[in-house]
Amino acid sequence: MSFDLFDAEEKVLEQAESLRGLLAETPPPLRQGVELLIEAFGRSIREQRRLVKVSDRLQAQLASLNHELTRRRAEAEQALSDLEDAQDSLIQAEKLASLGALVGGVAHEINTPVGIALSCASHLADSTQGIRAAYAADALDADQFEHYLDTAGDSSALILANCRRAAELIGSFKQVAVDRASSERRRFDLGASLRETLASLGPQVRQAGHTVSITCPADLRLDSHPGALSQVIGNFVINSLIHGFDPGQTGQLSLTVTELPPDHLRIIYSDSGKGIPDADRGRVFDPFFTTRRGSGGSGLGLHIVYNLVTGPLGGTIALAPGGTGGATFVLTLPLRAP
Repeated sequence: MSFDLFDAEEKVLEQAESLRGLLAETPPPLRQGVELLIEAFGRSIREQRRLVKVSDRLQAQLASLNHELTRRRAEAEQALSDLEDAQDSLIQAEKLASLGALVGGVAHEINTPVGIALSCASHLADSTQGIRAAYAADALDADQFEHYLDTAGDSSALILANCRRAAELIGSFKQVAVDRASSERRRFDLGASLRETLASLGPQVRQAGHTVSITCPADLRLDSHPGALSQVIGNFVINSLIHGFDPGQTGQLSLTVTELPPDHLRIIYSDSGKGIPDADRGRVFDPFFTTRRGSGGSGLGLHIVYNLVTGPLGGTIALAPGGTGGATFVLTLPLRAP
């Protein structure tokens, strides 16, 4: 379209040049004025041609930039998608690692009562075999039989007590493991759920020499996700064990639950460890942030906690101000998850 316009202007310029020859006999002022107009018209055409070339070049550059921008945007979107997939995979791996640590701790804890029960059962079997042999040989006296009854009573009591202990541990672990492995929503007793979670973490806590206290109103029931809550509490405890205390240092872990009428509650988790440095307090919930990067830390523990609390549990979480030592997290949760 623009070149058709220039063709018309070139024709007008040719006609103007012809007119210049016809004005040879006209007064000089008129002739000079027409010549100035012709020269100005010619400069205008040349300038328009230059501007069109510049515009075409800029449009070509703009098209190239748009193409490059589209390509870079597609690459960025793909990279973001890959990063989100990788983050999801790492979060799942972190959850499985946490459950694996739980399995290892509970297995070690169950081994003690099972081992005692096995030893007592073996001793009782040997005593029974001996008393049976004495009876068969008609050499059984009252003292020997009384000693066997004492042995049988003590062994039976120890076997029963340790089997009950193992059954309690297995029951606690089974419920915690089932809850963590699923996103099932159900009504549950909060105090019982917290005790089951901490019982499953008991071996690690006792091995480190720490003590745990739970303060929770009786018969406080939630309609929520016990697996998510167990994961949150478990991550708090593991973080305290790994980051909160120096090797050999012992301390206190506490959970305090208070009701917030009409339909909320507050859970305060705290430890008496060395606390969180001020420089790190604003980043504790960021994904991949960890102070143990070289020691196997993934930096996803508290990021998972934040997502669980604000997601399926429908609550809020905050790191309480420092200054008193240790770390304190405050959770506000609805009694009925959204």
